[in-house]
Amino acid sequence: MVRYLHTDTAPPPFSNYSQATAASADASIIYVSGQVGVDGNGALADGEEAQHEQCWRNILAILEAHGLGADNILEVHGYVTGQSGVPLFRKVRDAMLGGAKPASTLLIISGLADPAWQVEISVVAAGELS
Repeated sequence: MVRYLHTDTAPPPFSNYSQATAASADASIIYVSGQVGVDGNGALADGEEAQHEQCWRNILAILEAHGLGADNILEVHGYVTGQSGVPLFRKVRDAMLGGAKPASTLLIISGLADPAWQVEISVVAAGELS
């Protein structure tokens, strides 16, 4: 359902993501709101890497609850609050997505809604909902 698109006439991705993605016309499009490093009990993960991991656990749990997984993700929007978050974002994204390569945008911003949050990630996915 998700296709990774590539052309040699545009620059290659700077890390492990796709230049573009596409979904088949019969797929449902799912917009997962920005997730932060807070678990289902409201506890903030301890440390920057743990917050990145919790964001992805939240995203994947939302998708899995509807019969979807990492391979259904079309696009990722990541927001980190410091330069140190860039390589960490890439490392954790690649580990959590297990080879899936959605389109990806990453921004360094001055802060999130709660000053303790260091990362927020939202995704767009496509697939057949269960």
